[in-house]
Amino acid sequence: MSSRMRVTRSHRNNRRSHHALVDARLSVCGNCNATHLRHRVCGNCGQYRGRIVVDVAAAAEKKAAKAEARKEALREAGIEDSKTPAPEEEVKASQEK
Repeated sequence: MSSRMRVTRSHRNNRRSHHALVDARLSVCGNCNATHLRHRVCGNCGQYRGRIVVDVAAAAEKKAAKAEARKEALREAGIEDSKTPAPEEEVKASQEK
């Protein structure tokens, strides 16, 4: 590259002046007063603009049932769930150190 093609600091900084990150704009849910992203469903109650869009209770039950089925499948396969160690194992590990 020749010096003729060099981008000066001022030109570089002028280009980068538009690269700043801005905070996400939040709205307050009219039903439960929780904050959520604008034009999105409230994750707390599942409403958008006064209408129920997502049944939050059913979604939570479905998620819990799926987790329970996964644990049962792991038990049948003889594999322990490594994500949640038993409290006794945590105590033993901390005492050994």
